[in-house]
Amino acid sequence: MPVSPDLEHLLRDASLRVTPPRRAVLAAVYEHPHATTEALLARTRERLGSVSHQAVYDVLRALTDAGVVRRIQPAGSVALYEARVGDNHHHALCRSCGVVGDVDCAVGHTPCLTASDSAGFVIDEAEVVYWGRCSACAAPSPTSPTSPTSPTSPTSPTSPDSPT
Repeated sequence: MPVSPDLEHLLRDASLRVTPPRRAVLAAVYEHPHATTEALLARTRERLGSVSHQAVYDVLRALTDAGVVRRIQPAGSVALYEARVGDNHHHALCRSCGVVGDVDCAVGHTPCLTASDSAGFVIDEAEVVYWGRCSACAAPSPTSPTSPTSPTSPTSPTSPDSPT
């Protein structure tokens, strides 16, 4: 679990009033990066006992508008919230299980991050989402059959269990 900063200090620095719902939602965002609104609502209710859906939505909007949390919404996903702000990092998403990971900004030669035509915009940020499978989903399952060309496959002619 990430270390939570002084939440009251963060709220005050953003010119936000310190309220129990704001403290609880912000703590939940720090403890559960890339969480959905529903997950943050559940965590906030664990802390406060009772809080409305609308109150959590309102707090998330205020925190996002103030730059205290970041809202991301990858294609095909609901909005996710994180406390890592101000560093223009990117995300990797697993196509199988949906887990999200932080990826530091691209390094080296990155022509895709420089717009060929800004269309009149003053561009100050590029959002990149890397799609693939997380290590847990990419790892072969111990119960899944191995490839027929694998040396340890039961049907492979070089397998020790193969009939000769």
